[in-house]
Amino acid sequence: MALTTAYLVSAKNLGSFLDALRSAQAPKKFTISFLEQLGFKSTNDRLFLPMLKGLGLLDQQGVPTQRYFDFLDGTQSKRVLAAGIRDAYEDLFRIKTNANALTRAELEGKLRSLTQGKLSDNVLKLTVKTFTELVKQADFSAEATAKPEKPDAAAETTEEAADVAPVEPPPLEREPARPHRSANRAFDALAYRIEVVLPATRDKLIYDAIFRSLREHLL
Repeated sequence: MALTTAYLVSAKNLGSFLDALRSAQAPKKFTISFLEQLGFKSTNDRLFLPMLKGLGLLDQQGVPTQRYFDFLDGTQSKRVLAAGIRDAYEDLFRIKTNANALTRAELEGKLRSLTQGKLSDNVLKLTVKTFTELVKQADFSAEATAKPEKPDAAAETTEEAADVAPVEPPPLEREPARPHRSANRAFDALAYRIEVVLPATRDKLIYDAIFRSLREHLL
């Protein structure tokens, strides 16, 4: 489950704690001793350590992460914190993308559902209180600007199609004109084949008569 179990018993020092964090040099390892050096010596303040781990500013051994160093930059610390809140309460933001804008009653209902009612009423209220106070210290509008949502795929395809100029089909190639042939030349090219079946006879006069007739009528 991507839902931090860390919460603060008292969130009144949260703002000043985050300010102190930005003002101090990052330690090699965040310990209770370092927390006390920042001026937070109450036993309730020790709950800041698991909270920082849940936000991804510290690893599980208490060593500052890259997100911790990014948070030290005052120009982007609120955006970095918003990103950490989204990761710490990922399941909550998965069912409600703008969970940071939910009312306390709505938060209680959704967290009760996500935890399957396993949290006591007191812990549930403290979890909601912690989330609410963290949101006040973060800038979700800046985070949304830094990570714009991708446009709808169908709309993007339509826009791209609109930008493409229509492709005209290539002109049809005309067949080269064939040379005109006159009727006389066409007839000059004609050839005739005439077959003559001669009768089976030994009479030479019959053959002579046939060839004479052919000569007279065809030549």
